[in-house]
Amino acid sequence: MNNHIRNLYILMSLLTCAASQTAAEDLLDIYQSALKYDPIMRGAEASYLAALEIKPQTLSAMLPFISFTAGDASSYAKDPNQPTNFATGQPDPYIGSTKFDRDSSLWNVQLEQTLFDWGRFLRLGQADKRIAQAEIGYQIARQNLLVRVATTYFLVLAAEDTLASQVSAREAIGRQLEQAEQRFEVGLIAITDVQEAQAGYDQSIAAEILAKRNLATTQEYLREIIGESVTDLDGPVDELPLLQPDPLNAEQWVQTALDRNLTLISSRISSDIALDEIAVQRSVRLPTLSFSAAFGQSSSDTVRTNNLIRGADGRFICLPEFGESGVNYCPPQRTPSSTDADNYFISLNFNIPLFTGGYNSSKIRQSVYERRASLEDLEAVSRATERETRDAYLSVISEISRVRALNQAVTSSETALQATEAGFEVGTRTTVEVLIAQNNLSAAETAYARSRYDYILNVLRLRLAAGNLSISDFEEVNGWLTGS
Repeated sequence: MNNHIRNLYILMSLLTCAASQTAAEDLLDIYQSALKYDPIMRGAEASYLAALEIKPQTLSAMLPFISFTAGDASSYAKDPNQPTNFATGQPDPYIGSTKFDRDSSLWNVQLEQTLFDWGRFLRLGQADKRIAQAEIGYQIARQNLLVRVATTYFLVLAAEDTLASQVSAREAIGRQLEQAEQRFEVGLIAITDVQEAQAGYDQSIAAEILAKRNLATTQEYLREIIGESVTDLDGPVDELPLLQPDPLNAEQWVQTALDRNLTLISSRISSDIALDEIAVQRSVRLPTLSFSAAFGQSSSDTVRTNNLIRGADGRFICLPEFGESGVNYCPPQRTPSSTDADNYFISLNFNIPLFTGGYNSSKIRQSVYERRASLEDLEAVSRATERETRDAYLSVISEISRVRALNQAVTSSETALQATEAGFEVGTRTTVEVLIAQNNLSAAETAYARSRYDYILNVLRLRLAAGNLSISDFEEVNGWLTGS
């Protein structure tokens, strides 16, 4: 045997044995773990909870808005110019400049209430539809999780079946190689037969290595969903119930899908929301009526300081209340003052837009185009739903026949292999023919196992397309497994 192939085979075996093993008994166990740990499902749940906040946010626009404002400020200002004497209208002869020191404070409570805004009423109804769409989106995520879990689960089982088939083939070809070597030693066959058996054995080892890698890959897909490694899964029972779709009529399934498919229902709601948006944008042209009221208090303390001026001789010119003018010093004049006020405000506001530069008209046109796009999307989803339902229905029907045919193919391949091996024993068949028969049996076993999984998945996909896939369907499928 080629040493490189042998070493790689041993390495893959060790890696497989060293993989972490956290067993889950059946399909329902995997689904329950996925509900808790699948990031896509948890993200869908968070998105649903976020969408529920649309209603209170929209409703808040209809309720009173109350705000409280308070503040405290200090300011300083200086006027370097002579102030005007109000009696004469001329610059005051006694004051050279003025400065102000002011401390002020205020508080205010304001109420705003919308009395009529048709657009806000429309938004309130639109919010209910958005929440309904979010609920449907969450249910879609749960249904898709059922299919994702089942698909990945049976991918792992298919990979396990492929590996088991390759191991069985390697062991059988190994025995064939030993027989060929023994027969060559006694001169019953040529060396070419031994070489062909050796080549077939080497290829079987390579196929087994590939099967182990594929198994590890599919197990990683499953770990991606549930957050832990699982290697011990229940497979389907030997006598898998091959049930025909009920009703056995494709048109009835299509009609059910058109009525109940969740993705299609979500698209219809999107179209309704887009229609509402047209009305919302048109409502901007309507008048609005609102009420406003406010109450507050404000106070301030101000100190005005008048700085006196000097005469031509450099001596201060005093104000009369400070004594004779011309003395060497006169103190600045400080005049304190205080104000306190109660503020009341009540307003009834009527507003009607007359011209917005074409903005409102553009928004209306935009909403009309978006509604048109939503209708086209609805039509596309409707056609896709019908196609997927018909395809899933036909897949279930055809897979039933395929499972039965492949089961018979396995039986025929086993019989053919036995006959070929018997012919090889008596010398009427060659090593190559035995290898071909062995490969045919491995391929038939792999195809048969996968057809059983495909049948189960097509049953789930048909119910998903029809919009009636539920946990009870999953429980029914789980009952078809050996551990259930």
